[in-house]
Amino acid sequence: MNFPQFAFNNVKRNSRAYFAFFLSSAFMVMIFFSYSVFIYHPGVASIELGANSAAGMQIASYIVFVFAFFFVLYSISAFLKLRNLEFGILMMLGARSGQINKLILIENMLIGLLSIVTGMSFGMLLSKLFLLLSTTIMGMDHLPFYWPVKPLLITSISFISLFLVISIFTLLFIRKHQVLDLLKGSVKPKKEPRVSWLLSLLGLLLLTAGALAIRKQLSPITLLVAAITGIAGTYFFYSQLSVLGIRLLKLSRKRLWRGTNLLWISEMSYKIKDNARMLFLVTVVTSLACMASGFILSINQANVEVYKNSPFAIDYSIYKPGKTPPDLQPIHNKLQNAKVEYTENKIELISASIQSLGKEETQSIDLISWSQFNQLASKMDMSEVAPLSDKEAALLLNPQLDSHNYTTNQKIQLKVQHDAELKLKEVQIPKSHPMGQYTSSLLIVDDSLYNNISSSASKYTRPYVKYLYKIPAWDGPLPVDTSAETIITNELIQWSRDSSNANNQYISILDARADSYLATKQGMAMISFIGIFIALIFSLSSASFLFFKLHTELNADKKMYNALSKIGLSVKEMSASATRQISVLFYIPIIVATIQTLVVIRPVLKQISITNVTVPVLITSGAFLAVQTIYFIIARSRYIQSLKRIMV
Repeated sequence: MNFPQFAFNNVKRNSRAYFAFFLSSAFMVMIFFSYSVFIYHPGVASIELGANSAAGMQIASYIVFVFAFFFVLYSISAFLKLRNLEFGILMMLGARSGQINKLILIENMLIGLLSIVTGMSFGMLLSKLFLLLSTTIMGMDHLPFYWPVKPLLITSISFISLFLVISIFTLLFIRKHQVLDLLKGSVKPKKEPRVSWLLSLLGLLLLTAGALAIRKQLSPITLLVAAITGIAGTYFFYSQLSVLGIRLLKLSRKRLWRGTNLLWISEMSYKIKDNARMLFLVTVVTSLACMASGFILSINQANVEVYKNSPFAIDYSIYKPGKTPPDLQPIHNKLQNAKVEYTENKIELISASIQSLGKEETQSIDLISWSQFNQLASKMDMSEVAPLSDKEAALLLNPQLDSHNYTTNQKIQLKVQHDAELKLKEVQIPKSHPMGQYTSSLLIVDDSLYNNISSSASKYTRPYVKYLYKIPAWDGPLPVDTSAETIITNELIQWSRDSSNANNQYISILDARADSYLATKQGMAMISFIGIFIALIFSLSSASFLFFKLHTELNADKKMYNALSKIGLSVKEMSASATRQISVLFYIPIIVATIQTLVVIRPVLKQISITNVTVPVLITSGAFLAVQTIYFIIARSRYIQSLKRIMV
């Protein structure tokens, strides 16, 4: 038997241990290859949104590659630790350090090459489906299958380099150990986990500081502070606070001596302390995936709500209105040809700005007269505003654009030709602006005040006219690309752009709620599509980390349970104790990640007035929980089966 055959037999004999690592590596190669097939498709550049989509997938492929580097590095180091005893015996039998290094290098490259070939083979088989799925989700024209020579070369070279560099790098781990250390293997006597009250308090303070920082006005500095303190606090949570919690559990002797509590609680303090870095890494990865997924779901949900709360299908704004009425006949013709009933609502507005008394910051608003607003209120599903004096106003905020720092009875200054001090008699914050999500907040003022401002020209004000079209037939299901609402409004948008370009100046803008909804949906679809695969990689890798740790500690656990079985521990009690320990390792990161996601994502999305984040985050966490449960069932089954063999 030559040396490569010896290495091959080693891999074959350790196939159980290598299986999760091989599966995760092959999955990463497959995702990287699939992204490359899309990015380098000859038809992508010629498709609208193709370049942007390819750029998004290229960024995703970089993330996959960087994550793969650390995943493979961690996995290989875990395997080397598991095989220390084996290497020690080989060295006692006369193997030189160079031969051990060569053995490790060949084994790692063997697993790496197998993962690359398997990943690219499955990627090739699924490439047609991937192209079809990606173009359908992103709303692009379908791309035909092609022979992906460039993606094959790039994926092969990238991952062969990755495995080679990491294999050489990990040789440093084994070189520094002496034969005696290697012979001790991974079963060195464990020291009782120690807890530092100072570090526990520091961890608690860091987590609190992170939660408080994210609730302040968001800026790059507050985000950085929140990220650093939150990540550092999570590490101390596992290395100190969790061990402290288990020690507190031991204080109740009545609970500790009940059933097998003593066994699994005592063992958990060792496992959590030993696996603090791994649990910390899994939690950070899961939190990032939960935050990204929760963010996407929240945005999608808010987009649907904005569409459903927009009463007007078409919004046509005329800036620099003249004495001659605008040409609205193309709009009328389109709607009449579509045979839909509609009502046209003309409103006159004045762009201006306001500021709170004593503050320098100004906010853009649109002035509307009290009578015009009340005439339109029922069509916007809003309540009418009570009569106002010339010193009073009502404010209808746009939650998507403006801050909510205005309250009833607050005094503001209206910046016009002659600044006017007004008291806010009423402040309304709807779920979305009834005149469109990009319309400024409305300041409703008395008719006489409005007329005075309108009649006096000012550099602070700009009058314009809006035509809002209410079309009941289109107030139904959400639009799709082939809906009548989408097709007709897209044609009108193009007509408006052509008209403005012909006049060489933008004096009118036509917006449609269907166009805004589908544009946001399409943009989020690409991010969702990319995010789903990255989240899958994170999830699968997290499970692999946990599986590696269980397998690494299996030999020590076998000896412990074998000894306990000799003094009366039954298989049922062993199974219950082991299940509780594995459950804690698998589910604590999900619980911590869910709490962190809720703490982080809520204030971030509140900045853009998305407040309903609990349901999206719970849906995301539920999905991760379901996938993690599958991993848990598989890992527990293999672990318990291994332990059952040594029970007497």
